[in-house]
Amino acid sequence: MLFLRKLIKFARLKFRSLKEYKMKKGIHPDNYRLVAFKDMSNDDVFITKSTAATKETLEVEGVEYPLVKLEISRTSHPFYTGKAKLVDTAGRIDKFKSKYKKFKKEAKPSAPEAKDAKTGSEEK
Repeated sequence: MLFLRKLIKFARLKFRSLKEYKMKKGIHPDNYRLVAFKDMSNDDVFITKSTAATKETLEVEGVEYPLVKLEISRTSHPFYTGKAKLVDTAGRIDKFKSKYKKFKKEAKPSAPEAKDAKTGSEEK
């Protein structure tokens, strides 16, 4: 509670009014437009405003939008989906497996059956 009071007091001192707080002029881009983003792992498309430069286009519901291709988006990322999906577009996992194949430990044969200490013969 004390922290919250101090935070409010600081905010009042720092910004007396919102009229005093102004954004810098000339640093924000003016060329925002609607762009289609396509997740290549599951073909999900969503449209949002962006300044991303692209040469490809995609038609969505009869309207043509500039296209930005994504490898992972909110519909395929494990954090957002709650599922661990394997997205391997560059074959990285196959490269890793082939590189370290020679270090793979072979399965050990099952332990030999216990021998009787007195006779030296195997128990059955």
